[in-house]
Amino acid sequence: MSYGSNMARARLACYLAGGRPPGARRHYPGARDRALPREDRAVHLPGRVWFAGRSAVWGGGTAFYDHHAVGPTPARAYRITAGQLTDVAAQEMHRSPAHDDPLEAALVAGIDGRHAAGPGRYETLVAVGHLDGLPMVTLTAPHGHADVPHAAPSAAYAATISAGLREAHGWSDAEVAAYLGKVTPRDDAGGRR
Repeated sequence: MSYGSNMARARLACYLAGGRPPGARRHYPGARDRALPREDRAVHLPGRVWFAGRSAVWGGGTAFYDHHAVGPTPARAYRITAGQLTDVAAQEMHRSPAHDDPLEAALVAGIDGRHAAGPGRYETLVAVGHLDGLPMVTLTAPHGHADVPHAAPSAAYAATISAGLREAHGWSDAEVAAYLGKVTPRDDAGGRR
């Protein structure tokens, strides 16, 4: 499940096949299994997205998902393997994919609720239900949206998220702007941070 920049198929392809997304500062080695998703579908998740910290890849805040918060959150479900999701998680944490990553064993065994694979910003897996009998799992931070200061995303990051919302959900520019306006923090003067 993707709720951020990976809603854009070309962005996710950089994690699977390798490459550098437009506007990003990093080239990704790709997954051990470089096959692109067999299918994908627009979905809505319970919970909400927020931006925090500073992305080393994009600059500005990074998107996270809090499944306990009021939602819904537009997302994109991709049909990929447990190994591919493991490799995406490794690259999200600036590591190279590895055959002995314990996260893959946890995914194969099944995740129920939350699973902390480590303390990093994308090392918490959340099971958010099933689609066509398959588990829907996403990556996020160990903390919730109310636990840390928020930070606005960079223009390049927001543009990639916007592309994913248009692709997956068929949203208009106005719908994308309204959604990003709702989840992006404002400064005390009412402007975007």
